[in-house]
Amino acid sequence: MLFRVDQASTISIAEQLAIQVRSAVSDGTLAPGTRLPPARELASALDINMHTVLRAYAQLRDDGILEMRQGRGASVRADAGAGTVRLLELTDALLAEARKRGVSLPDVIALIQTRG
Repeated sequence: MLFRVDQASTISIAEQLAIQVRSAVSDGTLAPGTRLPPARELASALDINMHTVLRAYAQLRDDGILEMRQGRGASVRADAGAGTVRLLELTDALLAEARKRGVSLPDVIALIQTRG
C-alpha cells in the first residue's frame, strides 16, 4: 500500500494517514488481516516522525479498524469492513427513499452537509 502525505495540508499528517487507511479498508484495498508497514519503516519512507505514524495507528485502533500487537505490528481487524457495509446499506436506503419522494441527489447532499 502506498501512502502519501501533503505537508502543506491543513489536515494533520496523522489524520491524513488515518483517512487513507480507512478509505483503503472501505474500498477493499486493505483486506482484513493485512499487516500495515511498521511505524518506523513507514515514517522513514514518508520522511515524517515515527510518533506521527503511531498516533495514526492508535487512532485507527481506537476506531476499531486496526489491531495492534506488541512485536507483531498493526493489522486490519477481521471485522473492520463491517461498519462500511452497514453504512453502504444505509446509504442505499437513503437514496431509494429520496428517489421515492422526488428528492434529487444534490438536494440529499446539501441536506447531509447541513447536518454534518
